[in-house]
Amino acid sequence: MFGFRSDGKRVKNVSLLFRIIPHIMKTRNDSQVYFRQDVPIKFMDVYINKKAQEGVKISYMHIIYAAIIRTIYERPWLNRFVMDGRTYDRNDIFVSLTIKKSLEDNAPETVLKLKFTGEETILDIKEKLENAIVENKDIKTKNNMDKLVYELGKTPNIILKLVVGIFKLLDKYGLLPKKIIELSPFHTSAFLTNVGSLGIDAIYHHLYNFGTTSLFFAMGKKKKDFIHEDEEIIEEKCISIAFVGDERICDGYYYASSFKLFNKYIKKPELLEKSIAQEEKELAFTRQ
Repeated sequence: MFGFRSDGKRVKNVSLLFRIIPHIMKTRNDSQVYFRQDVPIKFMDVYINKKAQEGVKISYMHIIYAAIIRTIYERPWLNRFVMDGRTYDRNDIFVSLTIKKSLEDNAPETVLKLKFTGEETILDIKEKLENAIVENKDIKTKNNMDKLVYELGKTPNIILKLVVGIFKLLDKYGLLPKKIIELSPFHTSAFLTNVGSLGIDAIYHHLYNFGTTSLFFAMGKKKKDFIHEDEEIIEEKCISIAFVGDERICDGYYYASSFKLFNKYIKKPELLEKSIAQEEKELAFTRQ
């Protein structure tokens, strides 16, 4: 209580401005910032084709998912969240992903929340992600989050309203049971939604006031668009990525630098095959 949480450690050395900002913008809806970019897919296509020749099936989502995880690892302020006016460093990296069990109007949805260290390679992440999707795509499969939602959903509205209100209050003061935080997809480093699989372009998705999510990414369908490259306007096949972030966790410079790093991994996905230890060793060697 009063600054202690099971899912994060309080940051005590934030600047005076970032000490004040959470009391001016009290909710994530108050502090949302929006960013969108069209990412050329030619670099990813080269990598995907190369891996296909090796017998490994890689998708755009695998690359983007892995790039998000690696970027969060290397830019740790992205893994912060604000609760009750205090800023916290999250203990682990989590990415939540909503999947629809089939492309039908009445088909159920479920949410996966996967834990990472940030040191995984893209091949590690692909395997973990695919296994989780296959396991949860089955209509009969109910993960622990589905079971909790089912139990809550059966309660009368007045009781449901009371329970959710209690959850929010407990969360605010760091008293929400660790088990619920572990189950909750809203207590995550980032959300990623692939609306391109539904045949539409990227959307700006709001941040949730319940939980601790500070980053939300949405990737859209493949399309042709005009982009600015090397002082020229050229037409390229792209995927749009729309981003909504909590501006209370870091400043614009930190966000901009983080997106530059993210773009580096998108343009050179092969870097994601290297472990962090490998990358740091090679970087140290080049500095000698």
